[in-house]
Amino acid sequence: MKSSKEPSAQTPGAGSTRVSLKDIADELGISQTAVSFAINDRPGVSAETKRRVKEAAAKLGWTPVYAAQALGSSKTMTVGFAPARFKQGLNEEAFMLHFMAGVQASLSRKGYGLLYRPCSSAREEAAVYRDWSARKRVDGVILVDLRTDDPRPELLTSMGMPAVLAGGPDPNNLIPSLSIDDSKTMDTILDHLRSMGHRRIAYLSGDPTLDYSRGREAAFREFAVKNNLESIYVEYTDFDAERASEQTLTLLQSPTPPTAFIYESETLAAASLHSITEWYVLDNYERTVQGVGELSGLRYPFNLPAIVSFEDSFVCEAAYPAITSVHRDASEYGAKVAKLLLKMFAGDKVSGNRKILTPSLVIRDSTSRSIN
Repeated sequence: MKSSKEPSAQTPGAGSTRVSLKDIADELGISQTAVSFAINDRPGVSAETKRRVKEAAAKLGWTPVYAAQALGSSKTMTVGFAPARFKQGLNEEAFMLHFMAGVQASLSRKGYGLLYRPCSSAREEAAVYRDWSARKRVDGVILVDLRTDDPRPELLTSMGMPAVLAGGPDPNNLIPSLSIDDSKTMDTILDHLRSMGHRRIAYLSGDPTLDYSRGREAAFREFAVKNNLESIYVEYTDFDAERASEQTLTLLQSPTPPTAFIYESETLAAASLHSITEWYVLDNYERTVQGVGELSGLRYPFNLPAIVSFEDSFVCEAAYPAITSVHRDASEYGAKVAKLLLKMFAGDKVSGNRKILTPSLVIRDSTSRSIN
């Protein structure tokens, strides 16, 4: 006699029994082939059939078995990301971390995973791509940080590895790209600083081989000529915060120091602000001891130069004074880049270079004081 506690037979979608395409086909009275075509949005079935199949799949609790999909289609269901970040490091860049989160969000909706493999050099990055290609480890890759005479687009094309570029555009148009439209961002920053009375401005950039750094420098110099700025300074830091701080203090002690500084990242800006503060406090203290100044009449932040960061994060908000910065939605950007690669996987025609997400300037206390 059957015990009342003995489990009964599982029905499709209940308990641990996995719902199959056959279960959906039986439910609707159509072939498994039709169900497969409908589930994968392939041609050969009507829109009405696709609708019915997807509704039945949801009702029965069907979920795709990605391992089986990968085995049956020779896909790994994995996207590779192997940025060579050099000195700046992903752990210091809120933008890149949010970018990766956006990438994963788009990929996971289609059952893909993100294989992250940080590299310490361009040579190591290229070696990783060759290894991934030889072992069929990933279905495609996402590139960042386009450089002068960058060999990666040609390398990936020669291996037949699908790839998209976040940034660019690729000058040889070998791989499609999606970039943030910050063509006028430098002008926006400089217009703001000029409106506050600044005529001597320094730009402490990142890496001179990076495409976006060179583009920003060109815009900086062009603006200076058109608007007759008194003096400009351009220094490259290789994203080294200590180096940026040293360059900042050197410029501040020159005969005609800048009254405003623009930094490539929030870490460079925050580190330099810290160094400026220490130097100003010490300088004013020494002047007071020597009877030249009056410490009681000073109020922090004294006479600090204006500071702007080309990247925005909680660091800019937490600093004192809070740092004016350029805001981009890094998560949305990552999501859109991933979607572009997914279109390539689906066989859609993807080409050219597109720009999205015009940045905005978030004005905070570090540039709120006019010197007119």
